[in-house]
Order: sequence, then structure tokens, then C-alpha cells
Amino acid sequence: MITGELKSQVDGIWDAFAAGGVVNPLTVIEQMTYLIFLRRLDEQQQLQEKKANLAGIPIKTVAYKKDQNDFRWDNFKNKDPETMFDLFTKPQVDKDNLTVFEHMKNLGADNGVFAKYMKGATFMIPTARLLDQVVQLVDKIDMSEKDTKGDLYEYLLSKIASAGRAGQFRTPRHVIDMMVKMMSPNKEDVICDVAAGTCGFLIGCAKHIQEEHNDWFMDKKFRKHFNDVMFNGIEFDPTMLRIGAMNLQLHGIDQPLLRGTDALSETNADIRNDYTLILANPPFKGTLDSDSVEKSLTQTCKTKKTELLFLALMLRTLKIGGRCAVIVPDGVLFGGSNAHTAIRKEIVENHKLDAVIDMPSGVFKPYAGVSTAILIFTKTGSGGTDKVWFYGMNADGYSLDDKRNEIKDNDIPDILSRWSDRKKESKRARTDQSFLVPISEIQGNDYDLSINRYKEIVYEEIVYDSPSQIITDIKALDKERSDALAELEKLIAG
Repeated sequence: MITGELKSQVDGIWDAFAAGGVVNPLTVIEQMTYLIFLRRLDEQQQLQEKKANLAGIPIKTVAYKKDQNDFRWDNFKNKDPETMFDLFTKPQVDKDNLTVFEHMKNLGADNGVFAKYMKGATFMIPTARLLDQVVQLVDKIDMSEKDTKGDLYEYLLSKIASAGRAGQFRTPRHVIDMMVKMMSPNKEDVICDVAAGTCGFLIGCAKHIQEEHNDWFMDKKFRKHFNDVMFNGIEFDPTMLRIGAMNLQLHGIDQPLLRGTDALSETNADIRNDYTLILANPPFKGTLDSDSVEKSLTQTCKTKKTELLFLALMLRTLKIGGRCAVIVPDGVLFGGSNAHTAIRKEIVENHKLDAVIDMPSGVFKPYAGVSTAILIFTKTGSGGTDKVWFYGMNADGYSLDDKRNEIKDNDIPDILSRWSDRKKESKRARTDQSFLVPISEIQGNDYDLSINRYKEIVYEEIVYDSPSQIITDIKALDKERSDALAELEKLIAG
């Protein structure tokens, strides 16, 4: 859990960037990410050097040659601001004509997944004074513990909500945790987020496994699976890809399989039946040029709408028996177009729709007020939908306005409790917060998946007095008022 000290340190760095003229939240996060990576590179090489000196053997992976010592964090942080800034911005002839930043960009895969995605990275700290300020502030942060590093980055990413367009990349942590607990990743799962953004779902799965199944790590085979195969992400935006890669590394996931490609395009057509678990919050309300969309997706669902195409993509990329939990805009649940009906019919008829959780519209505030739901389904290829579990979430533990302050009302514990014991759900009435709906009823409603289509509302009968009685009561009140005024006049005249 992030401490007050760590929070104030990150806030201090944020304030320094703002005072130095760098106000775009994404730019701040990206530039700070580079500095954190530079610090980690030096710390990792120092650790390897100590081990090599003790064992008397050479280092296997070297980030810095002997003539590049000036590029190392522990060296440049002690230089005067102008000299440090020159190391970042002016090529050093005696060091292969590189800068600190260019050297970092040239590092290969041996230095972690983040280094793979440095192409296109730009150094955007404008002054020597600001660079020195931020370096000194980053240097003061205690990053010795993996949890501290992860908390640091998660708090940094929480500020992305103020970035406007970037808000789509961040799903609230408590919603991620709920979805992960509902899906309960198993030991053999190959997990993917097809719209990875900052990789919050992948990190949520890793933390769940570490907290709930720590004994699994005693198994050498599982450790290799966890480190090399288990975590996969697809992300088109290079900036978000770098941020997501660093987020994973700071949470102890050094070798995730990330693809820098458009998930819906032909360049991603080779991914089929690869994953056993997908958790995602793909882009809402977007449209694409149909010519750029991979053809198998439009065969499942002929549309340009991204929210529908992503559902088709998930069905394509899941293995038979694979599970999916995905956040969708509520229009997906009841939209009347042929494409909307087709994708719902595909999931209900040809696979197994397990649950629909209706969420209140304020969950994604302050940057979006759209109403959303979570769909949970299993890929079978042969049907299997029997009864679908519906839950109407009214509160998620936070106010549903732009402030999103913590409140007592929270349906998430109830959702998890009811989901884990669904046998009891068959006894619930349609007036309850959750209930089961048979497939036949969904088919009869044109595959409409909105909870209001099936929920029963009990209206309380209110009995009013007759108009004549109301008039009589008004006259009585008028008489009481007149008598009181008359009595008051007598007392004054008295």
C-alpha cells in the first residue's frame, strides 16, 4: 500500500514538472518512466558487478561499458545541472557519439521488456534545472522493495485520469481486482489483455496469484510458466506500450509477451486460439475503416464499431474452454443493429454466456460518464448457455460524481459472494439485485442483455384521500389559522 511519504514524493516530482513547464500528464509519466529505468539499469549492473567480484566471473549482461560510466545514474546524478543536461542532450564523442538517452534507447532485450519498446521515445525535459530537480527527487525514493516500486508506479498512473483522452487506458483498480477474483486465474492459464494500456489487468492477475497461491511458486515448471508465458498484452499506442512494460517490470514481471500492433488489424491475424483467459477494457465508441480490419472478425460481426469487433477478436483468440471478462458500453447489451444482435447471438448460441454485471454510469468518472457492464463468457464453439446470471451494481465503494470519494455503499463484496455460490441464485426472485435468466427468455427478447429487460420492479401502492376529503381538510386548516389570528389580535389589543 502506498505510504504518505511515497505519495508526497511523487506529488513533489509532479509539481516540479509543472513548475518547469511540462504539464501534460502522459509526458510527465513517460519522462519519469525513463528516469526510473535509468536508475534501475545502474542498480542492476551494480548488483551484477558485486556478484561477479565475489565469484570471480565476468558479468553476462552489461548495460554500461567502462567508458560509459558517465551515463550511469550514480555518476550523472552528482554532476552539476548543465553537465548532466549535456549528457542527455549532446552526443558524447568519446562514448560512441551517444547521449544518456540514446544509449538507453539502443539497449537490447537482455535489459528487460521495457528496453524492447524504446523506438520512438523522445527526451522532453526542457531545462537543466528541471532535469536536476527531478533526478534528485527520484533518487530519494526508496525502491528497494518490489511492492514499493509497484505502488509508486500505480500512484503515478492514477494521475492519468486528468489526461483527458488517456483516461480510456486506466480501469479503476477495485474493478480490476473484482474481475480478477471472479475469474480466479489458475496455474496453467495463459492470460491476455487485448487492449493492454498500462497493463493493469495483467498486474492484477499476477498479484492475485502471488497473494492467493504463493505455494505455486515452489514448482519450477510453474515459475517458468509465470515468467515466460503467462502474461500477454496487445497495445497499439507506443507510449502506452512503454508505460505498460515498465509497470509490469516494476511489479516483478520481467518477460511478459507484449505485441505492439493494432489488435483488430491484419497484422494481428496470426493470434488464434492462443489464450485461456482474457480480461480487458477495450476502447468504446470507436469506428474503424472496414478495409483495415482482419477479415475473420467482420465475418463474425459485420461492423466498424470497435466495441463489437473486440468481442469477435476475443472469441477468435481464446482457446476452447477459455474464459473472458470484458467491460463493454451498455449499448452492446441492447443495441438493435444487425451487428449488435449478431455478436450477442454468437456468444449466447455458440458459446456459453455466464454473467452480465450492470455497473453504474459513474464508475469511470471523472473522465467518462458512460454506462458500462461486464460480460463474462466461455468459448466452447458448441453452445452451452443455460441460465445467465445478472447482477445490478448500484455502488462500487466510491461516490458516482467527479470527485469519486470513498463511501460505505459497496456492492463488490456481495457480487463476489454471490458469484462464488451461484447454486443459491436459482432461488432469487427477479426483484432481487441478482437473478438467473434462462436462455429461452433471452432468445425471445432478440438476445437483449440489459438487466432492465428481465428485472421485475415492485411498485408500492399509495392510497390518497379523495378530493372532497382534501378540500375538507384544507377548510379545517384555514379555520384553525383564522381562529389563531383572531386570538393573537385580542392579545395584542389586550
